[in-house]
Amino acid sequence: MASTDMLSFIAIVTVVCNWRKIREHIKPLILLMKLLFVCLLGIGDGARILAPFFLPVKSHFMMTDAIIRELVKRGHEVTFITPLSLAKENLGPNYREILLPKYDTWADISAMMKTKSALDMIDMSKLTHMRLAQHIGIKSTDFALAHPEVQELIYAKDKKGKFDLLLVEQFHNEGALMLGYIYEIPAITIATFAYANYFSQVFGFVNPLSYVPNVFLSCTDRMSLWERLENVVISTAEDVVREVSYYPQQDAVIRKHFSSLLPRVPTVKQLEQNISVILLNSYMPLTSPRPMTQNMISVGGLHILPPKPLPEHIKNYLDNAEHGAIYFSLGSQVRSADMPTEKLQIFLEVFASLKQRVLWKFEDDQLPNLPDNVKVEKWLPQADILTHPNVKVFIAHGGLFGMQEAVYHAVPVLGMPFYFDQDINIKAGQAAGYAIGLDYRTISKDQLKSALHALLTDPKYRANMMKASRIFRDRPLGAMDTAMYWINYVVEHRGAPHLVAAGVHLPWYQFYLLDVSAIILAISLLPILTLYALSRNIKSFRGIRALKKEAKTE
Repeated sequence: MASTDMLSFIAIVTVVCNWRKIREHIKPLILLMKLLFVCLLGIGDGARILAPFFLPVKSHFMMTDAIIRELVKRGHEVTFITPLSLAKENLGPNYREILLPKYDTWADISAMMKTKSALDMIDMSKLTHMRLAQHIGIKSTDFALAHPEVQELIYAKDKKGKFDLLLVEQFHNEGALMLGYIYEIPAITIATFAYANYFSQVFGFVNPLSYVPNVFLSCTDRMSLWERLENVVISTAEDVVREVSYYPQQDAVIRKHFSSLLPRVPTVKQLEQNISVILLNSYMPLTSPRPMTQNMISVGGLHILPPKPLPEHIKNYLDNAEHGAIYFSLGSQVRSADMPTEKLQIFLEVFASLKQRVLWKFEDDQLPNLPDNVKVEKWLPQADILTHPNVKVFIAHGGLFGMQEAVYHAVPVLGMPFYFDQDINIKAGQAAGYAIGLDYRTISKDQLKSALHALLTDPKYRANMMKASRIFRDRPLGAMDTAMYWINYVVEHRGAPHLVAAGVHLPWYQFYLLDVSAIILAISLLPILTLYALSRNIKSFRGIRALKKEAKTE
């Protein structure tokens, strides 16, 4: 009996000691068992999803790619139309990819606006940012719909029953909704930004401009009189531009690619009525409370995954940061390497004066006069770095994905916004007390040093960020599981038309109750006009009597 126990003990020890080698050999068996388990549960009977994503902006695909991977993992068949390939990930037989040539957005913007880099966009007006986003959307939609493989989808003969759902980005690519129309399937859109003023008309609710700021503005939900005035002006201008310029241009793109297929091509506004659900890249406290319809689902942060091990040299650098570390990245579009020499010098001098280490995403091979406590890399695993306990401050441009990662991992932010929603994201962080904002155009050594000192030494920033992190993480269901639930829900309920507000189908004058207002105004004015008419008649009558009296006297 004792010898049996000893043999069992030796066997267990052998397995434990050699587990890594054993695991490598049984990986195929584990995978086979997982697939068998999926089949037995019936999960493999997934939906057939067509997912055209045309905008070639890398940051937007952080959310999109995460959803596509999860859909395939859960047994759905996905046809992904994308300018950024996932083919190297070998997602399996349920994944089909149509790779689009990359439309160079920044070259287009540079040619239009005479800019040298994304840094120059900081000086553009809010309306210019708005028009640029619309321009990029129209161009990328036209570019993608002309692709031969997309044309094959458009002119395929056997459309009926080929797909169950259209998944598309809600970012000025409304032409992609035509694929849902011709395949007769419901549509779910994904807003990789948190919110937009025009959602009001698209999803059928009235947007209260008194406390919901336009995404292009730099204010919070606590607006002053002048900020509310600016909010009304900018939001009204956006509505007018969409009506008189943007919609007609997007309609023209649709007609160009579909008029030979259909006798009557629907307008963008008609296509938008086919949207069943929108998945919003938002969640408290990064997005303030506001009215939303039942088919607007907040899933912000779904791209955040459990941390992976850091590259050894990065791990050692952060592990040995005795006084903590600062992480510095301006995202995938704004390049630190494009900063002029005088701006770089400000950062280098301030960093050299710190006892903390600095890890800087810098896109060039060399940065002259680099202090000993600064390390630069062309690419860095941002989310994994922010999980490291020694990272005390994140210097960022305020992009939504980076802000979500900072809040999730509770790292206070020093923000330098440049364009689009970055300003409003940093302002929200300042209002909540976990961020400090600086203007890149006027930044000085004293300002930068003072801001970093406050974030590193004042415990209120860390405490406020911890509070925000707890709120952001506290959900009835995880962000990705929430997204998957609603995707399945729309497929199961064949578009779930019961979720769509009736306001979507109302003409604008009914939507804003202008017809009712006109009746109320008419009723209110009727007594006044009646009295006015009577008074004029009385005066006229008196005048006639006076004239007759004068005539008799003469």
